[in-house]
Amino acid sequence: MKMKLFLSIILAALLITACNTPESVEKLETELEEKRRSLKETEVAIKELEKQIDVLKGDVDDRYFEPVVTSNLQSRMFRHFFEASGAVEPVREAFISPEINGQIAHIAVREGDKVNKGQLLAKINTEVTDRTIKELETSLSLATDVFERQKRLWEQSIGSEIQFLEARNNKENLENRLATMQAQLNMAIITSPIDGHIEKISQKQGEMAAPGMVLMHIIDLTEMLIKADVSERFMPDIREGDEVVLRFPSFPGFSKTTTVKRIGNVVNPNNRTFEVELRLQNPDNKLKPNMVAVIDVNDYSADNSLVVPSKIIKEDLKGKYLYIAVKQNNDLFAHKRYVVAGRTYLGETRIESGLEVNDQIILEGFNRVNDGSLLRITN
Repeated sequence: MKMKLFLSIILAALLITACNTPESVEKLETELEEKRRSLKETEVAIKELEKQIDVLKGDVDDRYFEPVVTSNLQSRMFRHFFEASGAVEPVREAFISPEINGQIAHIAVREGDKVNKGQLLAKINTEVTDRTIKELETSLSLATDVFERQKRLWEQSIGSEIQFLEARNNKENLENRLATMQAQLNMAIITSPIDGHIEKISQKQGEMAAPGMVLMHIIDLTEMLIKADVSERFMPDIREGDEVVLRFPSFPGFSKTTTVKRIGNVVNPNNRTFEVELRLQNPDNKLKPNMVAVIDVNDYSADNSLVVPSKIIKEDLKGKYLYIAVKQNNDLFAHKRYVVAGRTYLGETRIESGLEVNDQIILEGFNRVNDGSLLRITN
């Protein structure tokens, strides 16, 4: 009995395994895909029949409505700007060179160091000057003693006047020579004339330095100049104290409103431009010398202006036009409206005539409509 039961179980397992062969699974999947396709076709057919029934009943408008985005036109301020390119310069910078010839004995700073006004930068070799000063000090000491003795004698009416005058002259000459050498010694000590940073050191310790030969470059980045060359045709539109918008291509998100500090008095004959100067605080040292700057100057402003996106204005043989939405018998139609366009700035155009306040202008979909097209608002 147990043997028969065991054989039955084995036979059932073989049957199940046979049914789960790859050929059977593939056949079932194919049949399932056909059923799904048939169901989709049926659903499409049902929707088409429902639409036909609605049209026959008069419940659906089968006219085509062009989807558009519109906006009611309102008056506002319009401002036009022109651009001028300029460059950044530090207000305070110094190209350091020694006042005397000599060998560089010591450089006290490195490139990138922050220095204060009066801080030691470098020193020129003063060995010869030091020896000369010591000799002069010794000679002056003797000359002073001689002068004091001669003075006392002269006050007692002893000795000649010429001896007194010669002693005084010798003492004064030595004092002047000592003062000159002391000044020359001071010239050998090079200090910073401004607060700032050491941008570049052009010579090394041990090299020969001379007046006019740049030893190092110091810049102060706390306040910057922006100088721009502006076409002379804009000269009537800009004055000292006018507000302008300052931008930097290196920092796309940065813009700042500032004022014009100075306007040049000379027109460059080579490019017919005059210079405009701005000043800007730079506490975080973000701006660097020679960076490109762009100045936006407001040369035209108008209150109560009708302004539209420039992209919606089209043109044909009759002139410039745009489309507005006009309501007729509960329907909206596209209407071609010819306009007189004025100045354009940053993708917006001021309309001189042709539009009125509350006109419903088409902002999106204007390229798909014609005069008289039925519209569907999708705002």
